[in-house]
Amino acid sequence: MKKHAEGCPCGSGKKFTECCAIYLSGKAFAPTAEALMRSRYTAYTLLREDYLLATWHASKRPATLGLADEQQTKWIGLEVKRHEQQDADHAIVEFVAKYKVNGKAHCLHEVSRFICEAGQWFYVAGDLS
Repeated sequence: MKKHAEGCPCGSGKKFTECCAIYLSGKAFAPTAEALMRSRYTAYTLLREDYLLATWHASKRPATLGLADEQQTKWIGLEVKRHEQQDADHAIVEFVAKYKVNGKAHCLHEVSRFICEAGQWFYVAGDLS
């Protein structure tokens, strides 16, 4: 796993080792939908397709993401707009992720749906804004 001397890519303000690293290592599950969403963003920055697929709910999980085959995407920032716990096992997280492809800036604005099963949060799907 790539080392991060500076802050965690998820933008939490914490060091990587004190933030998303524990989830990406498999030593713990993200305790909230927001923590899972942040760790999934970090996984995209590290091209950790294994983690992304493992944290995608089985009902919607694709067979592959093909991250290594895509044009090089440089993820440059994450802003969490809203985390709403709907009940004990369902939550939504609205976020804006900024990235560049071939030097051109883009934004991904999504409202993501999450479900908790047996104490583990999973990404289900998202609606683009």
